Amino acid sequence: MAIPNIFTVLLLLPLHLAFANVTLNSTLYASDHNSSWLSSSKEFAFGFHPINNSTRLFLLAIWFDKIPAKTIVWSADIADPVPLGSRVQLTSTGLTLTNPRGQVMWAIEPEEDVSYGAMLDTGNFVLASSSSYLWQSFDSPTDTLLPAQTLDVNSKLSSRLSSVNYTKGRFELYFDNGNLSLSQIGWPSEFHYDKYLSISTSSNDSASQLVFNSSGYIYVKTKSGDQIALGLSNSSLSVRRYYYRATLDPYGVFSLYSHPKEPNGDQGWSIEAYVPDNICTAIFSDMGSGCCGHNSYCSWDDNIKRPNCSCPKGYFLADPNDNFGGCQPGFSLGCGADDTQSRENPEEVYHMEPLQSVNWPLGDYERLINYTQDECIKSCLHDCNCAVAISNTGKDCWKKRLPVSNGRLSTSAGGTTALLKIRTQQLGNLNPSRQKEYRVQPALLGSLIGSLVLSTLLAAALVSIILLKPKKATRVTSLVETNMHSFSYEVLKEATNEFNEEVGRGSFGIVYKGILRSVTNTVVAVKRLDRLAQEREKEFRNELSAIGNTCHKNLVRLIGFCDEGDHRLLVYEFMSNGTLADILFGKSKPDWNLRVNFALGIARGLLYLHEECDTPVIHCDIKPQNILIDAHLRAKISDFGLAKLLCFNQSRTQTMIRGTRGYVAPEWFKNVPITPKVDVYSYGVMLLEIICCRRSVEMDMDKGEEREAILTDWAYDCYMDGRIDILVENNEEAMADRSLKKWVMIAMLCVQENPEVRPTMKTVTQMLEGLVDIPNPPPPSFYTHV
Repeated sequence: MAIPNIFTVLLLLPLHLAFANVTLNSTLYASDHNSSWLSSSKEFAFGFHPINNSTRLFLLAIWFDKIPAKTIVWSADIADPVPLGSRVQLTSTGLTLTNPRGQVMWAIEPEEDVSYGAMLDTGNFVLASSSSYLWQSFDSPTDTLLPAQTLDVNSKLSSRLSSVNYTKGRFELYFDNGNLSLSQIGWPSEFHYDKYLSISTSSNDSASQLVFNSSGYIYVKTKSGDQIALGLSNSSLSVRRYYYRATLDPYGVFSLYSHPKEPNGDQGWSIEAYVPDNICTAIFSDMGSGCCGHNSYCSWDDNIKRPNCSCPKGYFLADPNDNFGGCQPGFSLGCGADDTQSRENPEEVYHMEPLQSVNWPLGDYERLINYTQDECIKSCLHDCNCAVAISNTGKDCWKKRLPVSNGRLSTSAGGTTALLKIRTQQLGNLNPSRQKEYRVQPALLGSLIGSLVLSTLLAAALVSIILLKPKKATRVTSLVETNMHSFSYEVLKEATNEFNEEVGRGSFGIVYKGILRSVTNTVVAVKRLDRLAQEREKEFRNELSAIGNTCHKNLVRLIGFCDEGDHRLLVYEFMSNGTLADILFGKSKPDWNLRVNFALGIARGLLYLHEECDTPVIHCDIKPQNILIDAHLRAKISDFGLAKLLCFNQSRTQTMIRGTRGYVAPEWFKNVPITPKVDVYSYGVMLLEIICCRRSVEMDMDKGEEREAILTDWAYDCYMDGRIDILVENNEEAMADRSLKKWVMIAMLCVQENPEVRPTMKTVTQMLEGLVDIPNPPPPSFYTHV
């Protein structure tokens, strides 16, 4: 009888006690190996989940572990992902997450002592005493509910910021005055804008919970016990065959998803139901950016059951990785940025682009009645405040400033047409009618003379004008080609308080801090070019042509320029944290993980310049002084004054020696064609500086340490001797990173004498991210001494 009694006891034990307990003092580490605590069914895991396939940044999270997607359903409430080497530990006092330096990033400390933890088969992670749950993830949801989970009146769901960014986003599902509501929030604050969905209860009752029961049925439960359906469930749901989750999506839709437990082929998550029916039209608030973000418009796709977000012509995504993050114009708009020609003859600089059945219904600053579409166009063109006009068949004309919000596409818009003010692009992009219009503009003839067919007399006159006034022709060409804000000298003089606050010195000029009062008090950096006239003009044209049309989060954005008389100025976004050199070579060393982010960001910026922008660019002067750090500690490449612009599909160019001593590639001295590999060389030197927090050349070394004076030589010696620890001065955070040795190897490959041996920036980026194997590097050449 003893044996049956034992089995009876085991069968009566809860499954999480029998199989999935996490014992006290158990620890997980964020690493490139799987580090998690599994539920007994192995369907759910709790632990460190890499962010977007990164091998260096992690979320403390819960995810579906049996499906290929490893979909996250909960994550710890921390501001940023944690770095490689972080750990979470379960003790009797609770659960604690620390970074590699031992700093507490997040903690759960129940009032009673914890006996054990458990990852349950429901997807709920719990901390328990011998008799009850002291804390559970189900009580602190992020953006997702699972079957058997409830959302109480004091809880909420917050969308992610984007599909790849797990930061709290722009939408919330919450209880308000007894009703379940969906709203935009004034991100990153908690302020709720107008509700776009509200599940109401009777006046004598109020909601007490949102229930997602174990059968997959979702409803609002009232205090009296009534159930109000959300319309997210149907009779075909089968929790035996499918996984389910209810998620507040980054674009504001609350969706019920299903995934087969035994997937067939590539079958992934499918949308079973969702609310509201059409998010594009559901949101209607004077505040907030809407489903798709500012300056975009939304259309609902019934086939994929998701909204599509579109940027109007001439606009581009503010964040290339986020289709719902809004758009920004690729040209200048606004009274403060317009030049004299824009104000006096706006038809020569702008045109109105029609968008049929598109509307931004809110945010008007003027309404004109009995205006035809042509009159509406003319009014907007001659109004420097106007960026968009809405015209309809009833002869109404609404004028709007940027940013516009809540844009939507509707085939039932009743003859509504959105008219966008677009700055005319360079002539190669114009239609024939606009090319004809530009042929008669004298100010542009200097740059077009080779392609226009005019009379001999007119051509001769134009050549004379060009010879007498070359600067004017150059300035007009720059304006057409760069398509940016053109500032007057007086505006920039006023913005910088007469060039009073110097913040840095770049090639050929001094940089001043300024505030553009006419553009919502935007803080900018104004670079005033002040060298010899010939060098100044060359620098000015290079910077404009090199970065005027680039857009990448790791490149400093050029806002505009001044080309007036003898004044040449460039206006950049202001970078509040100075240069990478300031941070690397300051009194205290920056955190290792911060340096890692710097190196990755710079590599991605160079990859964009070399291979991904419309016209490939060789920077030619990559060094820490030309890397600026923004308020979010993001590294951005700056100072394109020495850039050598390449034509499309061109990979080599002949040019004079450019760059800075210590970072210059050997081929500059060999009279051979220059390729993007010169930037790879400079990046390799700088990568070693980032790793070691020291300059590439140290001239004040003691006798006997001459070999250490040249960083590339010293780093290779340390690598060959197996003493990488010396390079980082035994920094524990750096030493805990298994990629440290690999990064030194990558730097060694980048500084090879033969450019053919150096990897491309695409390969460098892939190696840094752990996607490509790294070969053993040969010794660096003696040219690193030059």
